[in-house]
Amino acid sequence: MAKFSKAAAEAIDIGSRLELFVDDYLVERLEGARLKLQEPREANVALQLDKPWEGRHCGYFTVIKDGSLYRMYYRGMPTAGGDCTTNEVTCYAESSDGINWIRPNLGFYEVQGTRENNIILANAAPVTHNFSPFLDTKPGVPQAERFKAVGGNEKSGLLPYLSADGVHWRKLRDEPILRGYAFDSQNLVFWSSGENCYVCYFRTWTKRNYAGFRTISRATSKDFLHWNEPVEMNFGDTPLEHLYTNQTHPYFRAEHIYVALAARFMPGRQVVTDEQAREIQVSEAYYKDCSETVLMTSRGGNRYTRTFMEAFVRPGIGASHWVSRTNYPALGVVPTGPTEMSFYMQRNSAQPTHHLRRYTLRTDGFISINAGYAGGQFVTKPLICKGKELVINYSTSAAGSVRVEIQDVHGKPVTGYTLLECSEIFGDEIERVVAWQLGSDVSPLAGRPIRLRFVMKDADLYSIRFRP
Repeated sequence: MAKFSKAAAEAIDIGSRLELFVDDYLVERLEGARLKLQEPREANVALQLDKPWEGRHCGYFTVIKDGSLYRMYYRGMPTAGGDCTTNEVTCYAESSDGINWIRPNLGFYEVQGTRENNIILANAAPVTHNFSPFLDTKPGVPQAERFKAVGGNEKSGLLPYLSADGVHWRKLRDEPILRGYAFDSQNLVFWSSGENCYVCYFRTWTKRNYAGFRTISRATSKDFLHWNEPVEMNFGDTPLEHLYTNQTHPYFRAEHIYVALAARFMPGRQVVTDEQAREIQVSEAYYKDCSETVLMTSRGGNRYTRTFMEAFVRPGIGASHWVSRTNYPALGVVPTGPTEMSFYMQRNSAQPTHHLRRYTLRTDGFISINAGYAGGQFVTKPLICKGKELVINYSTSAAGSVRVEIQDVHGKPVTGYTLLECSEIFGDEIERVVAWQLGSDVSPLAGRPIRLRFVMKDADLYSIRFRP
């Protein structure tokens, strides 16, 4: 009884929420199976940054899905060397599908001799250097404050902005919400439903005076205006690396899990020769380093999990992809179809061909539990669930399969839910209900600690959920 009580006390209560395998949070044992980092697929060019007010040094992109409308925000910056000056503007684009984007002619500001542009902020330095909006999902937020944003630098501090429609913006106050840090990268905020507070992630350094490694710190607030003292993020036992942007945000299907598509910056690691630099017409001094996208996750607090140190998206073939400050991901992973999600990444930075490209993954498809043709199994830690059906997101080969057994905390199969009683699952579905000989109803197990055992062959498992 004592052993059962201990297991029950340690059981992870997942209720009916979706759980992804982006870390080992649910993993008790893997035999002949492994965690596998998925490979994003290159898709279309979302935006060619060729307008006179955009150019080579556009940056700090944010993508938000607002109902049926997709919104994009980014810095327009035609030439280098104008950080936090009138050389920078904040631009806006939108899309009905997240695939094809348009620049609305807003007429707010005259820039480069025309008002026919998509600029939402100008002459607002230093905010226009790194203006980063978010859709405020805190319950009870007034319509006039539905969108919020932050921007600024070390001198100004982090300044707050508000908008009712995501297009017309006003400064909330002249006093910054945070000060005392450089704020020289993309600083981002969101409301965390899991932690019941606003969180702000921003770049800091491991040593004073811009020395050591570029790293990440975070602060929290209950009201967006008053913030706790920032704390530096912890990366476990992984080696420190230069992380230029962090792009941390709640995953849209499981908001208790934060996905961070960070830009790994490799200072002084030069691939491009002087001759290649001339050929691709990259800005002077912008090809002495290289960078790429990595995947991190967090379940709140000051801890990131780096399940994989390998690149999530490598730079790729061609000198144009190996220059400084390219391959930086936009903030935001958004659904772009019933089985697909997308994120966006800068390509050919500091070059005439600078553009934002879309990349796709299957829904929930960041990392999977994978078993090869020889087969394998995965057993969860003790769980407490609530729901009528167990739903899995999975993929198999034509020869592959998945079977699920429900066990008690001691590993004993529960009658009616044994492996032999489970219907063989094969195919490729985002939501497949697991069934046994007596049916799919798992509600009799609600509230009691159980384990799940997945026996797999040539298959991937991306997520699970006990659906009400």
